[in-house]
Amino acid sequence: MTNETETIKEQIKKAFSLKEDSASNEEIRSRLLDGGKITGTNMCVLVCAMVIASVGLNVSSTAVIIGAMLISPIMGSILASAFASVSADYPLLKKHVIGFGMQILISVAAATLYFLLSPLKEPTVELLARTSPAFFDVLIAFFGGLAGIIGQTREDKTNTVIPGVAIATALMPPLCTCGYSIANGRWDMLLGAGYLFIINAYFIFLSASLILSALKIPKMKELTPKEWKKRRFKMVRNAIIIAIPSIAAVYTMML
Repeated sequence: MTNETETIKEQIKKAFSLKEDSASNEEIRSRLLDGGKITGTNMCVLVCAMVIASVGLNVSSTAVIIGAMLISPIMGSILASAFASVSADYPLLKKHVIGFGMQILISVAAATLYFLLSPLKEPTVELLARTSPAFFDVLIAFFGGLAGIIGQTREDKTNTVIPGVAIATALMPPLCTCGYSIANGRWDMLLGAGYLFIINAYFIFLSASLILSALKIPKMKELTPKEWKKRRFKMVRNAIIIAIPSIAAVYTMML
């Protein structure tokens, strides 16, 4: 009986092992950093995706919004930043964080310009849906990020996970809603949409960092146990601070 129990435990452990079919460290690094590159092509695709998503939100077309999320390259910067953070490559981390910031600014600018020119000024159901984040959005972003980074670190290069993650975590629509809010002076909507984007971006980053740490990605700089403890504390603290308003929103909904 003991041997059978041990065999079952080993089978379960093997079934859920992240290292069983993981790609090499070099392949993982190449995939994630290539996906996070800020190039002219990526920026053009990003602007196109923002305009498409803005149109979808403006006319309340879910299919159009999904299409925009599928072609958007913005999640690549988050995964690349997670890799740089876990590998303690701080110059690389700075580079990707700055690139991510550029993507956000260009995205919001493109959406703002569209909504300034659009004759449709009333907020649609799709726009309003991005202004009231709750704790469920934290769960979606976290587990979506887990699925995304696991898919990116497998040996199989034909990754079918990322498109689903792009749809589930919805990074584009909140930024488009921020553009709508700025264009129409709806600062109440800007706050909610901005907060939803922060939730999605941070918890994708957090979950990706956890998986990459579990895979023992090589470090550029070895940190002391005290430094790693301090770093883990900051990540947990930030997660709690970001999640608190969303938890309060769920509590308010239940009253």
